[in-house]
Amino acid sequence: MVRLVAPDGYLFLALYNDQGYKSRLWALAKRTYVEHPWSRPFLVLCNLVRAWGLTSLIDLISLRPFHSWRTYARERGMSPWWDVIDWIGGWPYEVATPEQVFHFCRGYGYSLQNFRLSQGLGCNQFVFRKT
Repeated sequence: MVRLVAPDGYLFLALYNDQGYKSRLWALAKRTYVEHPWSRPFLVLCNLVRAWGLTSLIDLISLRPFHSWRTYARERGMSPWWDVIDWIGGWPYEVATPEQVFHFCRGYGYSLQNFRLSQGLGCNQFVFRKT
């Protein structure tokens, strides 16, 4: 895609932040989910607990059971169930450090215009301009 941008055009990228061993474990879980259907119930349950356990407990203590679950789609644009499935089943899964993205794009004649970096497993976002 870097070759398809016109001179003075912009390239917008969002790539998962490489968090070292955490990213490798996440990739292993995703690959396992896709390649071994027998693992899916266990992986979905683990991901549900990881993503929703604390929030659900807080909702319950606040006497608003499942409030966050019910309102999630309005904020995110996707049902929480399908978001969980997407998180665990999204394969292939690519990660890169900000430095790797910067050096790769610079090698194709792009200059960095703007960025937003994730502190966790989320996506780093970049805006490059083809010079």
